[in-house]
Amino acid sequence: MNQTLPPPAAPFLTSQTDATNSLEIPAYVYAVVFSSLCVITGLIWDICWHLSIGRDGLFSPPHLVIYLGAVVSGLFSGYEILRNTFAGSALEKSKRVKIWGFFYSSLGALFCVWGAIAMLTSAPFDDWWHNTYGLDVTILSPPHTVLALGIIGVQFGAIVSVLAIKNQTEYLFRGSEQTNDRRDGVLFALFVLSAGFLLTMWYTLLSEEIDRYASHTSGYYQVAAGAFPFVLLAFGRAFSHRWTITAVAAVYSLILMLTLWIIPLFPAEPMLGPILNHLTHYNGFKFPLLLIVPAVALDLLRHRFSHWNDWKLALLLGTVFLAVFFVAQWFFGGFLLESPQARNWFFGSHYWYFGSNPEWEYRYKFAPWNLETAGQLARGLGIALVISIISSRIGLAWGRWMNTIQR
Repeated sequence: MNQTLPPPAAPFLTSQTDATNSLEIPAYVYAVVFSSLCVITGLIWDICWHLSIGRDGLFSPPHLVIYLGAVVSGLFSGYEILRNTFAGSALEKSKRVKIWGFFYSSLGALFCVWGAIAMLTSAPFDDWWHNTYGLDVTILSPPHTVLALGIIGVQFGAIVSVLAIKNQTEYLFRGSEQTNDRRDGVLFALFVLSAGFLLTMWYTLLSEEIDRYASHTSGYYQVAAGAFPFVLLAFGRAFSHRWTITAVAAVYSLILMLTLWIIPLFPAEPMLGPILNHLTHYNGFKFPLLLIVPAVALDLLRHRFSHWNDWKLALLLGTVFLAVFFVAQWFFGGFLLESPQARNWFFGSHYWYFGSNPEWEYRYKFAPWNLETAGQLARGLGIALVISIISSRIGLAWGRWMNTIQR
């Protein structure tokens, strides 16, 4: 159910000068968006560290970037909670959620604080895990799962913080028309960045299931159909803008491409045996999925048919997402794996884990277990279509809820 705040009895800003010159976006919002960038950049760097060097320490450089994001998020959000609790006006407290019967917090700051605590808790847990069991063989080991939940908490908190301010604008901001437009533009940029960072995190968690080696199997598209329409359509509905989904997908693509291009510029050598593939520089992570292609289609259609009910809209958008993504990624996945033109710094298909045999016969071609008959593929894509429609419907519902956040 939509909930709106009544107009305040007095203007939120105390002077016309303030109303004209200030965007009234709290500093902690900028801080948590910066934190969101730090944690996803540090995480990708950490994965590249494991692919290139192997064992790391508690205070390795990638870990320090991740910890920086957690500390900045926790400190700024924690200060915001304490300031609202002990120094906030009655009007400011009316815009907050009361926690434990005493503290006044925005919903976004609350997510950020709990996310930061989870991230910092995972650090000694991860160090103990490595000392006890050795190198991780999967991304989602138990300590990494705790870290991932914390990162998602911080990133979702950044999104919610931006949305709460945006949704309060109608009643609580008294600026000129020009200032309002500038404020909307800043909020849109902050939202797109936050959502793009979360989308990148979401992809990173699933990257082992949607590797290019599996891009000619139906299971690859089933995972994508379950994961991406959900978040893309939620973001598109949460912030009303013509090109929200496209902009979020562009941020995701840019983050992965920049890390792919920049990290391998730095020297690195394996320090954990067996070393079957000698390296002198970092391995890159992965070239992004072509989510930008279905994102454009989703943005066009969700506005063209916005008058449809959500089930009908989910049927259309879920079908279009799968069809467009399948065509784009099927051929692009084959290009990344098989084409010599992809074995360069731009696409990064030549990077190879130091513990893997560089002469493996399926390094640059699809293995038999990653190929399906036409019948198997058709049945699998049929399942993916159902998953995509359901994922789209859930995303539309989640986005509608986020669009009502005001605290």
